[in-house]
Amino acid sequence: MSDSLNQAVHRLLRPLVRYLIGQGVTFTGLMNLLKVVYVEEALAGPRGRAPTDSDLSLATGIHRKEVKRLRTLITQNEGAAEGATRGAHIAAQLIGAWVASEDTREADGRLKDLPLHSATELSFETLTRRIKADVRPRAILDDLIRARAVSLEEGGRVRLLRTAYVPDVPHDKLAFLADNVGDHMASAFHNLGPGTPFIERAVFFDALPSAAIEGARPRIEAAADRLLQGLHRDLTPHEAGAQMDPRARRVRIGVYYYEEPKTPADDSHDTTP
Repeated sequence: MSDSLNQAVHRLLRPLVRYLIGQGVTFTGLMNLLKVVYVEEALAGPRGRAPTDSDLSLATGIHRKEVKRLRTLITQNEGAAEGATRGAHIAAQLIGAWVASEDTREADGRLKDLPLHSATELSFETLTRRIKADVRPRAILDDLIRARAVSLEEGGRVRLLRTAYVPDVPHDKLAFLADNVGDHMASAFHNLGPGTPFIERAVFFDALPSAAIEGARPRIEAAADRLLQGLHRDLTPHEAGAQMDPRARRVRIGVYYYEEPKTPADDSHDTTP
């Protein structure tokens, strides 16, 4: 591993290891998981003949007998995690449809309160059909109420309280972490190659006064909401029927924000945003 790659991986791993230590996950636990990931990625390498255990051992540096055991384990567990957090993703899709659809807004632009069921007007149940959810509308509603994303008002109308789904269940939060950070890292690593780069930009400051940060946070959140909601409205109509298009692409567009106390080491960093 080159010095520059070693330094980059070291910085990438630090927040992960910091969190794992806080969760009581030891080095051995992470090492066992890393072995599985190494074999998975080696298996997913360039298509051609199926790699042998010896091929995988050479690519990963893991003993051939251990590769054979891990390969069997991976095959047995294929699809086991799929659906574990489907409810959270469906809830997020529904809120996205609620915010992005033209018929979910009043004439003045405010989001409508929707009846749970209705034969004469747009309803919460209609939205669940719009996103092709195969879960009962009441189950989705209960998840959204637990996450304090909606409320059930008098008269049986559902009111949207948040324009983004922020789960309060730990395993749902971890699922979104894996999806968002995983794709962010994949985008960044893609940009190390020769292809057309994806957007990977940030503005950063080594030291800002607290008052400036407090004043900026609401503006940052509002700007992020406007960007993501606008893109959702623009792109959602193109999604219908694209599942059968062999040229269709999976896309994730994200925004992130981070702050921490200034440290002495920050003084040595380039402060040009």
